[in-house]
Amino acid sequence: MTFPLYIDPGTGSALFSILIGAAATLYFLFRAVVLKFKTGFSGGARTSLNSGYTRKYVIYNEGKQYFDLFKPVIEEFERNKVELLFLTSAADDPVFDLKSIYLKPEYIGEGNKAFAYLNFLSAEVVLMTTPGLDVYQLKRAKTVKHYSHVIHGVSDATTYRLFGLDYFDSVLLTGDYQGDDIRLLEKQRGLPEKQLFTVGCSYLDEYSNKIKNIPPEENHPFTVLLSPSWGPSALLTRYGEKLLDPLSVSGWRVIIRPHPQSQKSEKEMLERLQTRYKNSGNFVWDFERENIFSLSKADIMISDFSGIIFDYMFLRDKPVLYVNRDFDKRIYDADDLDHELWQFKTLREAGIALQEADFPKITEIITNAKDSETLSAARKKALDTAWQYRGESGKRTFDFMTKTANNI
Repeated sequence: MTFPLYIDPGTGSALFSILIGAAATLYFLFRAVVLKFKTGFSGGARTSLNSGYTRKYVIYNEGKQYFDLFKPVIEEFERNKVELLFLTSAADDPVFDLKSIYLKPEYIGEGNKAFAYLNFLSAEVVLMTTPGLDVYQLKRAKTVKHYSHVIHGVSDATTYRLFGLDYFDSVLLTGDYQGDDIRLLEKQRGLPEKQLFTVGCSYLDEYSNKIKNIPPEENHPFTVLLSPSWGPSALLTRYGEKLLDPLSVSGWRVIIRPHPQSQKSEKEMLERLQTRYKNSGNFVWDFERENIFSLSKADIMISDFSGIIFDYMFLRDKPVLYVNRDFDKRIYDADDLDHELWQFKTLREAGIALQEADFPKITEIITNAKDSETLSAARKKALDTAWQYRGESGKRTFDFMTKTANNI
């Protein structure tokens, strides 16, 4: 008796991913071997497998949502007439719309195809927001001399998934405070000290200029912005309908802006909620690349432990309601620390705590939410701590990359 072969969708997807990754890897291996034959027997000095492709400065952008973070850096390279290779996994990355002489943008695909390319890259300094170097598929290329990670938010550096920053040569910080916990983890894990350099926050530099030029709305309705993080502890994932049901009958405009990663990792959850509230006339779903337009419209924010809380505090200087009592640290680097995270301590001082039991009366809580001098002072203190060198991030990042390359 014969039985039909069945592969469940999850296994099939994994096998397909492996096959694509293997094919891409073989392609780049073949290219490297060809280069080796071309350069290794040419009579000159023997060079690396990626000779002919070596670049001094490279940026890798994993998604177009990070373009505004890199834009001030790109502009600084252009201003100084220094060539920059910009690799992106977004075919529609806004970088392709820039008119630059020294910028060389290149689309390298997504997922395993991009990792296969990066694993055979040849460069002196590579800058990226992608964590997990030498942990998952993204491996250190032997022909890259220095890997630098730029933190893409002003919150704690230890809210990356486990070992997210461990194997980088340097980390660029938005504020000095982020370096303290990185040093603690290095000691705990027996890691060599990486370079830590505070550059400020480039995307907030960019947004602070943009938000000034957004015209105010005519007949502006009172607006609540719901903007959570993603994962099992995040607001939409954990509470969903419990919070959205009372907001749907509030009569206010409610902008729901899911974390970009939710669109990839929690698609089923988002589709369920969008279907449930498709007839709710006061709900607006925001999936735009930039959060600046929703931030500019919001009169108050509800969030969890997402870094966008501080974007709103710093750019709008308005109160925030937050729910993060059940944050599960176990999958994050923060789990190896025995003290409270800066962002949670700051939220207790600068935000208004919200519990699940408060959801049925959320309209009353929002109506009565008052700003105060105490909350305002706490926001100012957080701003000065987490967003240093405001307006200077592009130049400071450029200076770090060029100095690092020269030292190499």
